[in-house]
Amino acid sequence: MSEIITRHDAQDAPPADGSVDVRWAPAEPAPKPRRLWLKVGLPVAAVTVGAVVCSLVLIAPGTSTAGVAVGGQTTAMAADSISSRLSSIEVSLGDGGPTVSAADLGASVDAAALADAAFAQSPMWNVTSWFAEYDGGEVALDTARATAALRAAAPDSFTDPTPAAVAFDGSVYTATPAQDGTGISLESVRTALEGALRDGVDRVTVDPTPEPVPSDITTDAAEAAVATLNGMIDEAGFYAGDENIVRVSAKRLASWLTVAPDESGAFVITADAAAVQETVDGLAGKVNQDPQTAQVLSNESGTVLSTIVEGQDGRVLGDVGGVARDFADQLATGSAAYALPVDVTPRDTVSTVRLAEVDLGEQRLYLKENGKVIDTWLISSGRDGAVTFTGRYSIGWRTPLQDMKGTSRDTGSKYTQPDVPWVMYFNGNQAFHGAYWHNNFGSQMSAGCVNMPPPLAKKLYDWMPDGGDVWIHS
Repeated sequence: MSEIITRHDAQDAPPADGSVDVRWAPAEPAPKPRRLWLKVGLPVAAVTVGAVVCSLVLIAPGTSTAGVAVGGQTTAMAADSISSRLSSIEVSLGDGGPTVSAADLGASVDAAALADAAFAQSPMWNVTSWFAEYDGGEVALDTARATAALRAAAPDSFTDPTPAAVAFDGSVYTATPAQDGTGISLESVRTALEGALRDGVDRVTVDPTPEPVPSDITTDAAEAAVATLNGMIDEAGFYAGDENIVRVSAKRLASWLTVAPDESGAFVITADAAAVQETVDGLAGKVNQDPQTAQVLSNESGTVLSTIVEGQDGRVLGDVGGVARDFADQLATGSAAYALPVDVTPRDTVSTVRLAEVDLGEQRLYLKENGKVIDTWLISSGRDGAVTFTGRYSIGWRTPLQDMKGTSRDTGSKYTQPDVPWVMYFNGNQAFHGAYWHNNFGSQMSAGCVNMPPPLAKKLYDWMPDGGDVWIHS
């Protein structure tokens, strides 16, 4: 460092002691350091960070899926590449034939899923997964667009199928079977596009030979509808409990219904509530009725043997304000048995017990109802050696006419009696029957049966039910 002697101004006179004022001159400012590493390092760092980030979002170089190179792309870019690649493929209908594009056919593939799968298996950061190849996904066609495009390109290959139909013939529903049409197989086109996408080719040829094309409205669907509709005919009506009290004819039911296929090809039933209402308006006169007492014949144990008067329950129809709409909705489900709101008064039943009573001592038959004698007449029972056995019995087998054959218990001789009328057996081979060969009624004349004049035998035959009670006593 150099030494500098400075001169003071007058006011700065030298010190009195004669010393010289000596000062050090200030040093030169130190040069600022040159930070070259910032100019070089920051861009390098940025590039490095960017590379790391990219490696986290990009598919590995050299990767392909569904025959499309997607390396270095994001999944969104890869999905677009796959979709665009598929749309550009052309299909030739036969060698040198007309062509349609995959886009015309409405072809699609789940490109997003393929791109995601490729990235998941081959991200850029995973160097070991670079240059991988993955199979393509399943190609789908828009059926309506594909059929329209192929029909426009090769109209001679197409005929429309005839759909199955359902019709009412006046008494039952019948099904008309579906008839196949013709067309180019959509499955063969779809498969060809799938292969072209996988193999990375731009054009593929498909055999345009027409194949059967079934109707969307099938014979099975029509037959199922017919089975339902004819089942509805069998049960159609307005019910009180289990009784169909107002039946609906097949023609009337059919006049209420509309049967048509929906978009799925299934036949749908709808019903016109206004048409149903016309029948509902007349229900009261057919439903309402007074109770009527039933009359039955029974034996002494209470078993009903026959019905003289059926009788009927009393009925009063309730509120039918919503019946037509409700029934129309029910018909649409395939059920034609509608339960009416009805108040029912059960019928009374009067039981009559009939008894054929024979007094052997009096040689007389008594007809009794509920213990009261309503008629009586003389009979002829078995002789002393061939008596009619006493006891309580019931009427079994009967016949209006029979040839009787047997052996007399008292004489041991065989007999044959032709054309015996109005025979009713009650105890083994003992029976009530008419006798035309004697007129000695009131006396024991038979070989064990109880006989009587034929007209009276017929009266007993008509009056006494099978299973009716018989009492033979002395």
